[in-house]
Amino acid sequence: MAAANDVGRPRTTAAPATTTPPSQPSPEIKNETIAVRKDTQSFDYVWRSGVAGGIAGCAAKTVVAPLDRVKILFQASNPQFAKYSGSWAGVATAMRKIHTQDGILGLYRGHSATLLRIFPYAGIKFLAYEQVRSLLIRRPEHETPIRRLASGAAAGVSSVFFTYPLEVVRVRLAFETKHGHSSFRAICRRIYSEHRVASSSRAVSVIARPLGGVSNFYRGFAPTILGMLPYAGISFLTHDTVGDILRQPRLAKWTILPETRNTPHRPGRRVPLRSWAELLSGGIAGLVSQTCSYPLEVIRRRMQVGGAVGDGHRLRIAETAGLIFRERGFRGFFVGLTIGYAKVAPMVAVSFFTYERGKLWLGI
Repeated sequence: MAAANDVGRPRTTAAPATTTPPSQPSPEIKNETIAVRKDTQSFDYVWRSGVAGGIAGCAAKTVVAPLDRVKILFQASNPQFAKYSGSWAGVATAMRKIHTQDGILGLYRGHSATLLRIFPYAGIKFLAYEQVRSLLIRRPEHETPIRRLASGAAAGVSSVFFTYPLEVVRVRLAFETKHGHSSFRAICRRIYSEHRVASSSRAVSVIARPLGGVSNFYRGFAPTILGMLPYAGISFLTHDTVGDILRQPRLAKWTILPETRNTPHRPGRRVPLRSWAELLSGGIAGLVSQTCSYPLEVIRRRMQVGGAVGDGHRLRIAETAGLIFRERGFRGFFVGLTIGYAKVAPMVAVSFFTYERGKLWLGI
């Protein structure tokens, strides 16, 4: 193209009338972008990205499973472990107590349910992000923070919608400390059979109705969706933004993964990062997204275990938030955040790293 050939030398003649305006992508770039988008929307790409995402989610959750269980016990104010919350010494003490009572497998209680849930959850999240991104970001000039944020938020909501019941079962498995009453089947039966009373006030009247059955598996669903919007959106946005920074020419020689037969640089797609750079971008994404969404996560945990503690009264989001504030004040919304940082940073880092490498291994 004339515009490209004139770079670095003086102009002696006017540019031809057919030259592509500098503010618009060239026809070659447009054609390449369209081809990449069509490839991304193919069935072959969809199932491969889903498998890569599922494997990434399982790898990430396995790395942090012990911390995840302790964090749930702290967030839900389990009577046996609430006194240990608030410090790293308490985390270590809680882990030792779990190990003494139940052995090493006690630290992974509920992990089987986690893996059953996380594979479809992560698979749907990553493939949904790729698909929504290909629709919202059709050309290079569409690569904006708002579109990235919207793509990530839509992906997170899609994954939660299909996998939430397994999340409730996982949390209850991790929360239970009674021996002989916490198998996967027993927890499912218990959740299904719990009968609660939901109340809603209008002016001076109170209407009560019994709830139970399948609806029990969707406790805390509303705050989960509200929390997922910023969490997933900011996570993908931060990861992609940090990745762009690390791919800048002045850093590329240290951050870009050299091209080999097993790690080819595919036209129209971002060049793969070295391992440390990919882990760094994922870790930063985890820290930022966790900070923004943590209060809603605490509310969600308390709602999910509502049938295991108290009188079984079904609390709404505002009521749960009020209860947490009365118990511990503003700091109550950030109980276990230090564990959250220690858990989410490596988890998101491993997740993005495994996903990006998985795409290379699967040839997409």
